Amino acid sequence: MSSLLSWYIIFIVAINIIGCVALLYFTRKKKAIAAENETTGHVYDGIEEYDKPMPRWWLIMFYITIVFGVIYLVLYPGLGAYQGVLGWSQEGQYEEQVADADARYLPLFREFAAVPIEELLDEPRALKMGQTIFVNTCFGCHGSDARGAPGYPNLTDDAWLYGGHPEAIKTSIAKGRMGVMTGWKDALGDDGLRDVTNYVLSLNEVERRFDRDLASQGESQYQQICAACHGPDGKGNQALGAPDLTDAIWLYGGSYNLIRDTIAYGRQGVMPAHDEILSPEKIHLVAAYVYSLSHEQADASAESGEEEP
Repeated sequence: MSSLLSWYIIFIVAINIIGCVALLYFTRKKKAIAAENETTGHVYDGIEEYDKPMPRWWLIMFYITIVFGVIYLVLYPGLGAYQGVLGWSQEGQYEEQVADADARYLPLFREFAAVPIEELLDEPRALKMGQTIFVNTCFGCHGSDARGAPGYPNLTDDAWLYGGHPEAIKTSIAKGRMGVMTGWKDALGDDGLRDVTNYVLSLNEVERRFDRDLASQGESQYQQICAACHGPDGKGNQALGAPDLTDAIWLYGGSYNLIRDTIAYGRQGVMPAHDEILSPEKIHLVAAYVYSLSHEQADASAESGEEEP
């Protein structure tokens, strides 16, 4: 905060306090020359408004609030850049709370950090702690249930852009990911976009409406432009974060128009790095929780006799 702004704030606060004191002082009692039952002249529905001073107890309460305000401004920040006698700050309180939490929980975090993620699937306490950290940190994009939203991956299925093994998940959380899907509108033109979109729909395992003739025309363009990332068979490439185009899972939606828009204009998905927000021990726990979600889904599918998409 600049010195000029700080003094401006101090001036405004001081004027307000002085103004309140002056207002109370000059209205603390009636004028000496006023008659005992003098009215203001305002009458409504037979009710007259008298010109009398405020009750003493009311004035005392106002003075108490002003004194309280002055004491508060001396002890805590409120006067520009002045930090107060106690030196309190939001950042300081946050750091104190974090230090207190670390002192209480860090030994437990470190204990679980020494356990491989696969083995933490049998540690309910570790998964619960990972879930708590996930909900507090990741819910804004992936949702509190980790099922994501358009543009934000569902973490409960078995479809992974960069791999679903523990180390890949930890890397995604710690270092983030930068998805780059180039737009091909200018290269393909309207007819090319139509043909390639139909071909991509033809690759999908789920029955969808598409034009077989147009899909056949789009295959050669797909192989020239898209196969480098998504593979000749459309199975994707986890090293690049290129999605599998043959399953039923679509990050931005699987309708004709949405697929066409993705091909035409590209996608720029960003997963921010969290290694400056979460400690390695917390990242380990979150990764274990996320890893457990897809395995719960796989176990549920196995029990029901269904296959994973």
